[in-house]
Amino acid sequence: MDLFKTKTAVITGAGSGFGRELSLAFAELGWKVACADINITRAEETAQIVSNSGGQAVAIQCDVRKSEEVETLAGAVFTRWNSADIIINNAGVPVIGIMEKIPVDDWKYEIDVMLMSVIYGCRTFIPYFKKQGWGHIVNTASAAGICCLPEMGPYNATKAAVIALSETLRSELKGYNIGVTVACPTFFKTNLMDQARYTDDHQLKMADAFFNKYSFGTIESVTKKTMKAIQKNKLYVIPQPDAKIFRFLKRMTPQIHHDLTGFLYSRGIMDKLLGV
Repeated sequence: MDLFKTKTAVITGAGSGFGRELSLAFAELGWKVACADINITRAEETAQIVSNSGGQAVAIQCDVRKSEEVETLAGAVFTRWNSADIIINNAGVPVIGIMEKIPVDDWKYEIDVMLMSVIYGCRTFIPYFKKQGWGHIVNTASAAGICCLPEMGPYNATKAAVIALSETLRSELKGYNIGVTVACPTFFKTNLMDQARYTDDHQLKMADAFFNKYSFGTIESVTKKTMKAIQKNKLYVIPQPDAKIFRFLKRMTPQIHHDLTGFLYSRGIMDKLLGV
C-alpha cells in the first residue's frame, strides 16, 4: 500500500459485514478509516474496533441514497484529514423475488441503495482525487451481476450496472492516476440478508442454502483478495472459484449458461440441489 500517500480510507456500509472487515484490514496496516453507515451505532462499533486494532477511525452517519449526505461525508473526511486515498462504495441491501411480484417501490429502493449510492460516491470523490493527483475507487458489486440467477432481478441488475460503471471509470480515470477496482464475490457469510426485501420465503431459503451449502469463501478470504487487488491496482476481484467458473461460462457460452440455468430452475432441479 505504499502507493497511497496519506493512508486514508472511506468505507460505506462499514457498520457490519464486508465493510467492517475491510475497515479492520486497513486498521491492521495503520490506516485512518472513516466508517460510514446509516446506522451510526454500528459505525461507532466498527470505529472503536479499528481504534483498538491500531488504526485511527471516525464514525459518520450517512444515508448513501442521498447525494447531499455523501457530499457531507466527503467534506467531513477532507476537513478532518485533508485527504482520502480510497473510497469504498460498499453499502447495500438486497431486494429479491419473482420479477413481476416485486413492488415498484422496492425496485426504486434497490436502484437507490445499490446503484445510485455508488454513483454518488464516485462523482463526489472523483473531483477531490483529481485535485490531489491520486486516489482509488472500490465498488462492491457481485458475481450476481455476471451470472444473474433467477429470483434476484433487482440485485442482479444493479450489480451488473455497478460492474459496467466501474469498467467505464477505469478507462476515464487512468490518465488521472486514479485506480478503480470492482469486487465480484459469490456467496460468503455476512449479515447481508438481515434487511433483505423479498416476495416470499422461497428466496430466503435459496439464499440460506447458498450461504451454508455452496459458499466457497470466507469474509476473511474475500477481504484479503480485495486488499491485494487494491494494492496491485487490479480492475476485477473474482475471489472465489465458483465466481471464476460463472464468469468463464458467461463469457464463453452465454446462451448455454442461461438456458441451462433456466432448465435447472424451471424443472425444480435447482431447488432439489439446494434442498429447498
